[in-house]
Amino acid sequence: MQFPSIDGGVIDMSAWDGQPVLVVNTASQCAYTGQYEALQALYDTYRDEGLVVLAVPSDAFRQELDSADEVRTFCEMAFGLDMPMTDILPLKGDNAHPFYRTLRDQAGFVPRWNFNKVLIGADGAVLGTWGARTAPMSRDITNAVEAALTGSGP
Repeated sequence: MQFPSIDGGVIDMSAWDGQPVLVVNTASQCAYTGQYEALQALYDTYRDEGLVVLAVPSDAFRQELDSADEVRTFCEMAFGLDMPMTDILPLKGDNAHPFYRTLRDQAGFVPRWNFNKVLIGADGAVLGTWGARTAPMSRDITNAVEAALTGSGP
């Protein structure tokens, strides 16, 4: 699966084959935007073990800045993010990015708000989904990440 990168070019998830990936739909003007800090902490904590955290900015809920440049600058300045980040993408409906259409069709999951989290296992299977209220460093998520990293499942 490929995504347009916020930095230009393409993010190809095949580069992470064999690694768990936490995909999070984000928005810069949401009450949950502070979760960027915890997402970076999660990435920093587990990246050396193989976890990838992929931020997917979206204006699906009308809370994203107007351009990818604004989003990138905001995230770098406010949160010091260095995790992979896509361009601003649609999440719902017929125009949804193929990742989210596949997620809907195969796992029945459609983000209901910003900062919904989806853990994809090393084999590409969906291991868990969490809503905006579940903090990135919560035990629910860290337990699932640790299990995915050791191959013992969530």
